[in-house]
Amino acid sequence: MNRRTFLASASAAALVTALRAAAPAGRAPRILLRSSWQIVNIGDIAHTPGVLTLIERHLPKAEVRLWASGDLSEEVIAMEHRRFPQLQIVKGSIGANGKASKPELADALAWTDFLLHGSGPSLVAARDVAAFAKHVGKPYGVYGITHGTNPPTADERTVFDGARFVFFRDELSLKLARTQNLKSPIVDFAPDGAFACDLRNDTAADAFLAAHDLTPGQFLCCIPKLRFTPYWLIRNSPKDETRHARNEAMKVADHAPLLEAINAVVRETKMKILLCPEDKTQMTVNKEQLYDHLPADVKPRVVWREKFWLTDEALSTYVRSAGLFGHEQHSPIMCIGAGIPAIVCRWAEQTTKGDMWRTIGLGDWLFNMDVEADKKKVAPAVLAMAKDPAAARAKAEKARAIVERYQRDTMAVVARQFA
Repeated sequence: MNRRTFLASASAAALVTALRAAAPAGRAPRILLRSSWQIVNIGDIAHTPGVLTLIERHLPKAEVRLWASGDLSEEVIAMEHRRFPQLQIVKGSIGANGKASKPELADALAWTDFLLHGSGPSLVAARDVAAFAKHVGKPYGVYGITHGTNPPTADERTVFDGARFVFFRDELSLKLARTQNLKSPIVDFAPDGAFACDLRNDTAADAFLAAHDLTPGQFLCCIPKLRFTPYWLIRNSPKDETRHARNEAMKVADHAPLLEAINAVVRETKMKILLCPEDKTQMTVNKEQLYDHLPADVKPRVVWREKFWLTDEALSTYVRSAGLFGHEQHSPIMCIGAGIPAIVCRWAEQTTKGDMWRTIGLGDWLFNMDVEADKKKVAPAVLAMAKDPAAARAKAEKARAIVERYQRDTMAVVARQFA
């Protein structure tokens, strides 16, 4: 039985015998979503509302609470509450004695029927979920993560082996996991939760576009990135000299394909370019690695966004664009989730999550910046997107349809926990 046949089979005998209903009959399912990893990156913020939207769409009767990480800010909470006004949010941890560090978490642990670990760059909350498995003893699952630990850590092994299901967001992670003999009855692929993120701030997006003479459908978004995010610039952490040196050594070569693409689009089409950030360090990267190096005939049609934004304004801007290209992954994920074309450039220092582009039929929009031949393909691909936006949009819509099929199948597995 292949993957899609397995996931689509609601009556698979092995699955039925392996699962018991998590919620008592006659009561709405209660899900505690462990998510919200950091707020300095709009893509990491997008994981949470994306999975919340999937639950809302596919388990409409379910009640959900969010178990968030400690740095979730009031600003981001307010944004999430505009979309999910009834959402209750708790923070805290489970101690070695099995007790929750905060009363609201203790209440949520007693309240929930099922713990769902949301999408992320790894099993981010492995310690929390392992503690939940040990001390709370209720069922749980993992939805849409990247996995690169070989062998798994003790907490990862505990979580993977005891989970009702473990879904990985890229085939390379799944391949690794399948060599590790995980004991979960379902180990398979699911799209990153951020594909379903539908936050919007249309007022802010429209105001920014008007202020910078950007016409909907007549500009492309571009996002840069250094090899390693310089978190020491935005957090109270020591500077990593090794990573800084690597960034310095590679920044010119890494951004040359983006510069080439920008110049080609401006010179050969009527499109403009918006240089925008996915994390709080990238406004500076845009200025120093791209904007300051633009030729005089190109710069007037390129807009540099100087201030950071939140996920809702960013996504409202992306859906008004003709497409996006650059070194990040989650802005492209949000774009494809909304049917907007998106080209992804990756390198060895990033996780394997970029491989998901192959799974959803966008392998020719995925470029390896460590391969010289791939670097040369970036500008032509971006230019083709700009010259034929209708064809690019059709391609993005086809990928979105693939994503949505996987979402239906995998969320059906989540729903069956309560059958």
